[in-house]
Amino acid sequence: MSVTPTQQLRVALLSGGVSQEASVSRVSAESVMAAVASHYPNLVNIELNASAVTTLQAFQPDVVFPVLHGPPGEDGTVQGLLEILGIPYVGSDVHGSAVAMDKIAAKGLLANTAVPLAQHGILSRPTFEPAQLTALIAALGAQLVVKPVRQGSALGVTRVSDVNALADAVSLAFEYDDQLLIEKRIIGREMTVGILEQPGGLDAFPVIEITTPENSWYDFHHRYTQGASNHIMPADISSALSSQLQAAAISAHQCLGCRDLSRADFIVLADNTFVLLEVNTLPGMTPTSLYPDGARGHGYAFDQLLVHLIERAYTRG
Repeated sequence: MSVTPTQQLRVALLSGGVSQEASVSRVSAESVMAAVASHYPNLVNIELNASAVTTLQAFQPDVVFPVLHGPPGEDGTVQGLLEILGIPYVGSDVHGSAVAMDKIAAKGLLANTAVPLAQHGILSRPTFEPAQLTALIAALGAQLVVKPVRQGSALGVTRVSDVNALADAVSLAFEYDDQLLIEKRIIGREMTVGILEQPGGLDAFPVIEITTPENSWYDFHHRYTQGASNHIMPADISSALSSQLQAAAISAHQCLGCRDLSRADFIVLADNTFVLLEVNTLPGMTPTSLYPDGARGHGYAFDQLLVHLIERAYTRG
């Protein structure tokens, strides 16, 4: 569906900030600016810093597009600020953003759905004791993935296979967050599904498989380095499995209270079962990002996708 841009709209992008992913956010914003500048002459890109509120109020945008990754842009903080300022914005609201960003909270909600999840344990810095590592391996096995609870782009994430590596991974992850999610590692193929809200409901993009060179995985380097990963769309899977992944992505979007757009990441096992890894409420918009690829597979040019999101936010008011 093609949406006609309202050219007189004053559109402000928010990007950058102090997040560990600020540099990626700026690259995403450059891509968005280049794609929609001809549609919205009154377009600015505002750095998320101490003067951002003053700059926003001086510009008086009709819509804000937060092109932000990680906290504080993706965790509900900026969304709360925009609610206070009374400015319509693209993406999930405060609650949806905060819940999806918190991996523990998200899994707690998703456990009430039929969406399959990896077994997990939780570590908290204030109560952490080394004996907990042995207990985790006893409960989940030695093949584990250590994740900071409120980070994105695989920052601070480590795959481990023994207790010594686990101790090192936990120490690293605590540099990113005071709470950690320790998941049973699922061996399989990495796949993703983008979700886009339409006036009539939710559309799921084609399933994309992400492949990386042997003995590597889709970490920060492979996400954002040109040529370091391949996106196979549509994924080489059965139509039945594709439909199941798309349905799971829609269920997760709804369960977490996401809005406008999201991207769900999965691991597909050799027996064609799968688990959901996480849901991203502000997927990357860089030249190597998965969400714009999925949109193209669904028939949306990049600029059409962005216009759809901006106009949807504006009409929501």
